Amino acid sequence: MVQGKVVRVEQLWHKFFSDPSQWLDNRSIKKNPRYPDFKHKSRHEGLWIEGWLNPPWVKAKVDTMALGKIEPGAGLRSRVPDSLVNGENVCKFCQEGRLKEAVHMVELMVEQNIQASIHTYACLLKGCIRRKALAEGKQVHALLVQTGLHSNILLGSTLVNMYAKCGSVLDARQVFDSMPERNVFSWTTIISAYANQGQGEEALNLFQQMQKTGIPPNNVAFVVVLKACARIPALEQGKQLHSDIIKSGFESDVIVGSTLVDMYAKCGCIEDARLVFNNIRQRDVVSWNAMIAGYAQHGLGKEALDLYEQMKQEGVQPTYVTYVVLLKACASITALKQGMQLHLDIIKSGFQFDLTVGNTLVDMYAKCGRIKDAHQVLNNMHERDVVSWNAIIAGYAQQGLGKEVVTLLEQMQREDIKPNEVTYVSVLSACSHSGLVDKGRHFFNSMCKDHGLIPTMDHYACMVDLLCRAGCLVDAEDFIHKMPIQPNAVVWMTLLSAARNHGHVEIGRHAFDCVVKLEPENAAAYVLLSNIYAAAGRRNEVTIIRKEMHDAGVKKKHLGAAASQLATRCMSLS
Repeated sequence: MVQGKVVRVEQLWHKFFSDPSQWLDNRSIKKNPRYPDFKHKSRHEGLWIEGWLNPPWVKAKVDTMALGKIEPGAGLRSRVPDSLVNGENVCKFCQEGRLKEAVHMVELMVEQNIQASIHTYACLLKGCIRRKALAEGKQVHALLVQTGLHSNILLGSTLVNMYAKCGSVLDARQVFDSMPERNVFSWTTIISAYANQGQGEEALNLFQQMQKTGIPPNNVAFVVVLKACARIPALEQGKQLHSDIIKSGFESDVIVGSTLVDMYAKCGCIEDARLVFNNIRQRDVVSWNAMIAGYAQHGLGKEALDLYEQMKQEGVQPTYVTYVVLLKACASITALKQGMQLHLDIIKSGFQFDLTVGNTLVDMYAKCGRIKDAHQVLNNMHERDVVSWNAIIAGYAQQGLGKEVVTLLEQMQREDIKPNEVTYVSVLSACSHSGLVDKGRHFFNSMCKDHGLIPTMDHYACMVDLLCRAGCLVDAEDFIHKMPIQPNAVVWMTLLSAARNHGHVEIGRHAFDCVVKLEPENAAAYVLLSNIYAAAGRRNEVTIIRKEMHDAGVKKKHLGAAASQLATRCMSLS
C-alpha cells in the first residue's frame, strides 16, 4: 500500500460535503464495499481519504490543506461528523421531503455502527409512504434486515403498509407472511391492500384468517372489509360481518354504521340500508351521504331528494359529495326544478367553484335539456378539466348539434385540454346524427394518430352508425371487416338496420348471418331480414326466414321497440 495523507474528518467534511444534498452512495462502482462514497458538487468521482486512491483533482485539493501523516499499510475509514448523524436529522429530512438524503444518512449510521432508533426507521417508512417512493422503501427494508429490526412488529407492519401504499401488494404480502408476530394493524393493513387493489375475495379470506387466530377486529378492520363486500358485491358475507359487528359492539360506531349503509345499498338491499341508517344514533354527514347515494344509485331519485330535505331540517351541513350525488339523481330522472333549487343551495353554501360540483351541474343541465344553462355554468367555472368538456360536449351531442360539438372540441384543445376516449364517443355520435361524415372520419383517425388513443367497441359502433346513416353501406361493411377487434352484435345490427332502410339485400343477409352467430335468439334480426326480403318482393325468402325463426324457437318481439333501442344506441354511449 502506498503511503498516503490523511485529512481531519471535520475539516474534509466541511470543505467538500457540508451540504447533504451532494451525497451519493454509488455502490456499483465502489472500490471498497466497506467505505461510503460521496458526490462532489461538480464531479461524480468517488472521494477517498487515502491519497493514493484519490483522483488527481482530489489530490490537488488535499495538498492545499494542513495534513497529517499515515503509517504505511494503515487505512482510515471515511465518516460523517457525529454532530450531523442522528435520528432527529433523519426525521427532519423526511419532513422536508429530502427522502434520499435521509435514507443515505441512515446507511452511513449503519456503516459507522451508530444505532438508529425504531422511531427513526418509522419516520423513513412514513416518508416513503407519503412520496410513494418504492425504491427508497426497499432500501430501508434492506437496512432493517441488516440491523435485525425487520422482526419488530411495529416496523414490520409499517413495511407492509409502505409496500401496499406504493402499489406493490406482492412485496407487502411477503413481508406480512414473514412476520414472526402480527397484530390487528398488521392484518388490517394487508386486508386493506388487497381490497384497494380490487381483490375483495382475498381480503375477505384474510379477514377470516385473522378471526381464526383469535385477534379481534377493530372498527377500521370492519370498515375495510365492508368496503370489499360492497365492491364485489358480496351480500351474504356482508350480512355475516353485520352480525360480527353487533357482537363486537361496533354497531353504534358512526363510521362502521355509514359503511354498513353503503354496503347494503351497493348490494341492492336499499331497505336494509335504510334500517341501518335509522339505527345510527348520532348520524353525521357521511351517514346521510351514504343513504342519499344509496337511493340515487337505485333510481329511487325522489327519495334521495326527500332525504336531503330531512337532512337540512336536522341541521346537518351538506358537503360537496352530497351535492354531487343529488345532482346525478336529478339528471337521472330529469328533475330540472329540483336541480335548479340545488344549484341555488350550492351557491349559498359556496361550493359553486368546486370542480366536481361544477362538472356535475353541467351534466345535470345538459341531461335535463337545458344546454344553454349548462354552457353558462361551464363558462363561469374557475377551473375546467376534461370531465367538464366531456359533459358539455355530450350535452350538445345528445341534441344532435354536431357543428357545435366540433367547435367545442376545437376550443377544448386550444385550452390545452387533451380529449380522451369518452370525448370521442360523443364527438363521433354527434357527427353521425348530423351527417358530418368527413368530420367523423377525420376525428376517428385523429384520436388514433394525434392523441394515441386506442378505439373501443363504442367508437367502432359510432363509426359504423355514421357510415350507415349516410348510406355508405359498402364502406360500413368494409370498415367492420377491417376492425382489429371482433365486432359485436350491436355493430352488425346497425348494418342490418341500414340495409333494411336502403334495401340492400346482400349486405342485409351477411349482417343477419353475423348477428345470429353471436345472438341466435335475436328476434329483431329475423324481423329486419324478413322486411328486407318483403320490400324486395322476394316472398319465398320471407317464408323461409319466418320458418327458420319458428324452428329456432325465437319469439317475435315488437319491432318498434327494437328499432328505437338501436337508433339511440350510439347516443346512449356518450
